[in-house]
Amino acid sequence: MSHTLSTPVSSELEIRKSRFIAHAIPVADRDAAMLELQRLRTEHPGATHVCWALLAGGQSGMSDDGEPSGTAGRPILEVLRHHDLDGVLAAVVRYYGGVKLGAGGLVRAYTDAIASALLDAPRVERIAQVSLGVEVGYADEARVRRWVDAEGYVLVDSAHGMLVKMTMRLPATALDAAKRTLTDMTQGKAGFF
Repeated sequence: MSHTLSTPVSSELEIRKSRFIAHAIPVADRDAAMLELQRLRTEHPGATHVCWALLAGGQSGMSDDGEPSGTAGRPILEVLRHHDLDGVLAAVVRYYGGVKLGAGGLVRAYTDAIASALLDAPRVERIAQVSLGVEVGYADEARVRRWVDAEGYVLVDSAHGMLVKMTMRLPATALDAAKRTLTDMTQGKAGFF
């Protein structure tokens, strides 16, 4: 069972005059992570490096962003794995302080920075989400919408034509039960896509 963060967390370390600002941010996918990285680069235009690692539902990645190979991205990624996190972008913004740390010192600095941010980070269980499309008559639309709200699912899209097509996001574990409920609720008239 993997976890993600309920809220973004950050911390800052100073090591031999260099500032290491660590951020751990919950993200849905790689695209969301790249937007967060761009935001961090915009917020820290004078930073020497913005090194990062991502684990998000099979979409992983990392970058040393100009640091010697293997001294930043890989250590950050290993901290995420050690904490059994998924759906998380971990980024460390570094302001160079004029003192070289060496490869071992960089590995320790990036590891310590992200580990300190995750120390008391609020975690939640990560539950796989799926999309379910249902097609119902106009007479059933309000009842289905109320059910979606009551269950805490997310109505992603709806389109009105001869029938009402609704697409919702729900936990993968609830898919079969949702189909049965929708079929019962509409006296067997619901169609799925």
